[in-house]
This record gives sequence, C-alpha cells and structure tokens, in this order.
Amino acid sequence: MTTVLVVDDVAPMAQQYAYDLKRVGGYEALIAHGGREALDTLEREAVDCVILDLEMPVMDGFDVLRALERRALHVPVIVYTGTGNYDRCIQAIRLGARSFIDKAEPMERVVQEVESALERQRLAAQVAALRDAAADPSLVGASAPMQHLKDAIARVAKIPSPVLIVGESGSGKELVARELHHLGASPRGPFVALNSAALPENLVEDELFGHERGAFTGANALRKGAFEAAAGGTLFLDEIGELPLPAQAKLLRVIEQRQVTRLGGNRTIATDARVVAATNRDLDAEVAAGRFRQDLFYRMNVHVVRVPTLRERLSDVPALVEQLVTSTCARFGMRPRRVDGTALESLMAYDWKRNNVRELRNTVERMIIATDADVIALEDVPAEIRDASGAGGMHGAGGTGAGVAPTSFHALRAEAERRIIVAALERNNWHITKTAQDLGLSDHASLLKIMRRHGISRE
Repeated sequence: MTTVLVVDDVAPMAQQYAYDLKRVGGYEALIAHGGREALDTLEREAVDCVILDLEMPVMDGFDVLRALERRALHVPVIVYTGTGNYDRCIQAIRLGARSFIDKAEPMERVVQEVESALERQRLAAQVAALRDAAADPSLVGASAPMQHLKDAIARVAKIPSPVLIVGESGSGKELVARELHHLGASPRGPFVALNSAALPENLVEDELFGHERGAFTGANALRKGAFEAAAGGTLFLDEIGELPLPAQAKLLRVIEQRQVTRLGGNRTIATDARVVAATNRDLDAEVAAGRFRQDLFYRMNVHVVRVPTLRERLSDVPALVEQLVTSTCARFGMRPRRVDGTALESLMAYDWKRNNVRELRNTVERMIIATDADVIALEDVPAEIRDASGAGGMHGAGGTGAGVAPTSFHALRAEAERRIIVAALERNNWHITKTAQDLGLSDHASLLKIMRRHGISRE
C-alpha cells in the first residue's frame, strides 16, 4: 500500500487531508505537525510520497527540502499552499520538490499529482536500470544458442509464475531477468535485484521481508523488504542457491501464499511481485546434499531458462566486442575505436572459462586503455589471452592479414573468411553491391557487417 506523509502545522488541515487521501486514493496517510517531526517520521517510517506545507514556523518547507537533500532521503515531495504565492512554489521546485498544488484543489486532483509523482519516481529508477543494462551486451548475438535463449525468454516472459535462470558466472543471468521483466505483463513496475550470495546470513530475511520498528535491536524505523519494494513488478533473486535453509522455507511460503509478514510484525501484506531467480550451482546436486529445499526447487523449476556460455557462442564475439568498445569509449569520454581482425581472431579463439561476457568486458577495457590508436591491434590484447588462444605468432594491424599465422581452428576459419572477402572485393574493384552478389549474400548490408567484423576497408 502507498504511504503518504502530510506535513502541516495546522492540525485540522492535516487531519482532513489525511482522511481524504485514505478515502479517495486508498493510501495509508501519516501526519507530521512540523518540519522536524516530518524528518523524524521519514527516518522512522517507509514513506512513498510527501505532501508538504511551505509556511510553517521554526522549520518551514524550504528547510525540510534542504534537509532531505543533505540526508539523501530520496522521496518525491509535493508542496501545497493556501496563500497563492506561486513564486515560492517555484522556488521549492528548484530545491527538489516534484510539483505544487493549491490547498483548495479537489482531492481527486491531489491523488492525480501523487500518482504522477510516484510514476516519475518509478520511471527514473527504470531509466537508471536501463542505462546500466545498456552497458551490458550479454544478449547481443545471432548465434544458434542465443536464438534459443531469446526464444525461451519470449515464451515465458508473459507467464506470471516463477522462473529459474541457470548459467555460469558472468554469462548475463541478470540481463536475462531484466529482459523477462521488460517483456512481461508489468514492464512499468519496479525491477528489484537482490544478490543472495552478498548478504550476511542474519540479514537475509530482513532484506527479503522487511521489519517493523522495534523488531530487533537497532530497528529504529519500519523498513519494507524486497518483496514489498518489487510490488507490481519483478523480484530478481540472484544466486538463490546461496540462501540459508530457514530463509528458503519462508521464501517458499511467500511464493505459495503471495503474502509477506515483516520481521517483528503479525500483519500479512499481499505481494504480487513476480519472482525470477538465478543460480550458477547445480540445484539437483544441492538438493541431494541437503543444502537446498526440494519443495522450493520444484516450485522454482517450473520454467527454466539456460544462459549459454560465451564458449558456446564464439561467433557472437565480434558483435559483443563492437558494442563493448562503443559503450566503453562513451563511458570513458574517449573517441570511438575499432578492433582489427587479428585481435578479434585472438578473442574468438580464447576459451573464456572464468567469467564469460564479464571477462570479455574487462578485457576490452584493458585493450582500450592499452593504446591511444584508433585501431586496437593484436599487440593490445592481453598477453595471457594471446598465448592461450594460440595467437602469439600473429602480427600486423588493421586486418590486412600480413604475416598472420593463426594456429587455432577459429582463427583459421576467420582468416579464411577474411581472405575470401578481400579477394572478392578486389575482383569487383571494391564495388560493395556487386561483391555481395558475387558472394551470394542477401544484400550489401550483410557484406558491410562482415567487413566491419574483420576490420576490412579499402584504405
């Protein structure tokens, strides 16, 4: 349920507003009779939106807005006024308020403003999440394993039941969860990610279910858990195999009953968050070893999405590298770069056993930092990758192939493709459309894509 805090030093006005917010909007409404009381309430209670009077003694609305900024309390604020002094309202907007209303406005209009403020808050969180996801190219690629993955995501995205994502570390399981959310029934709802492996055992249940004030020593304020935060959206539980057994039992009960009870409380709260979990463990083996509950495993194992390793889709490496180079250069404020054919061959021949796409991302960053040149060459590839991929004997830059002696199957195949393309281009005097027809490609765009992958240009 949405909780709104009404801050007004005039008690009858605050009480009437709180009553009308409950009646018209269905909100849980709290009251603070001054700025300091409002800040105390915000530190203590889980508040979704604040309606703030500007004209208050001792600590007025402007002081409250400044204090919220200092304390990093990111809650949407709507200021309201009974004086008609809209210049002061504009000043409040500059201090961080979302909007302003007149105290004489009908409550239906106030509820609209609250919903609008909450929606903007949700959209801001989604934009931040999408910005982070855009830097992760894990779902880039047209290989058969990636097509199978995309088909599996499309099949189960609209189904509200739990999904289990399995795959090695660094293969892109969270990005798959975000794609399930984006294509699901409630893409505008929140996406809340919780890494089970990173939580101390004594905090797992608090993070999942929240707590009431006074539930334990140090619980000075009510706190909503991940299930409540994900209401109307998706709760992603990464590394679910790391959850301790007591938390597994409670998690199963919440999934089955679709209700959560905060620690220290006795009131059940309905939850409609869809649960998507991920693991890099063999949960069958974990069940057999008694480390994972069989009933929870069966509940989560209804829809399973397997993320392929990077080793299974090496043909996607050129497209992955291209996007990683573009996003990394943009993030570092560097001019655009490209990776030449011999460097790509080395990357395609490597095994990527440790961290899959995550390891590839780190490697690309190292390569970009290693050179100021516009073209990233073989010598810029980390030595351990060159040596392991059998590319140590390669040399040359710009994809010209001079002196290349590839020793791995993938490097040999890539070099053969590059030589065929260059020969066809020279035979057709570098006319792209004619060369594409000569090679039996569907259109010139396909040829240009292959040329970019190998770093081929007439220059």
